Amino acid sequence: MAQDRPTAVELVQAVREFLEHDVMAATEGRVQFHTRVAVNALGMIERELTDGEAFSDAERARAAALLGHDDDVRILERELAARIRDASLDDRIDAVREHVRATVREKLLVTNPGYLPAEPSA
Repeated sequence: MAQDRPTAVELVQAVREFLEHDVMAATEGRVQFHTRVAVNALGMIERELTDGEAFSDAERARAAALLGHDDDVRILERELAARIRDASLDDRIDAVREHVRATVREKLLVTNPGYLPAEPSA
């Protein structure tokens, strides 16, 4: 982990902003399309670096609570999927749905927050 600035998030953000504001305006067609793809990918990386660990920890905690034990999040995901398929968590279906909705929301917040509906204002 870097101890000085710029941080990895700041570097990714700087490159993304350069592509988005300077390169996009100076290109067209195929190059502009590929620049847009790069901008989107860098946005995902930026969000993953910023929020990914917290989201993964939250997913792991929810899955561990549902399954009654802790493990690597990928192992918990596989076990949870198997338990959903075999209906052994049907007695806690509301908690399972809440977990799945929260997990999907967190993944979308990283990969494409634009897919999420706007939050109602308070």
